[in-house]
Amino acid sequence: MGKGVIGMTIRNGWQVNTLEYDAELCIGCGMCSTVCPHGVFALDNQVAALVRSEACIECGACQLNCPTAAITVDSGAGCATAMMVSAIIGRSTSFGEERGQGCAEA
Repeated sequence: MGKGVIGMTIRNGWQVNTLEYDAELCIGCGMCSTVCPHGVFALDNQVAALVRSEACIECGACQLNCPTAAITVDSGAGCATAMMVSAIIGRSTSFGEERGQGCAEA
């Protein structure tokens, strides 16, 4: 990623998610804002803008649909994984909550 990389929300000294976005690579196609289930991206002057990086659940949809690789995220590392595991086992998980990074904060 280039010098225009933004992302990786930090809260209380802990990394909230692994999302990184390089606006210099963005071509303004809008796919990231279309596929994101939590409104993390929005188009601003024909370029995507990170408007709610802390809401990223690391599902990876934005990265998979970005034609220029302007977005990277370690999918399967955060809240999306916790929600899927919770659904499968039938109870809440606490991935990251012991360090103040729980899914409820996103």
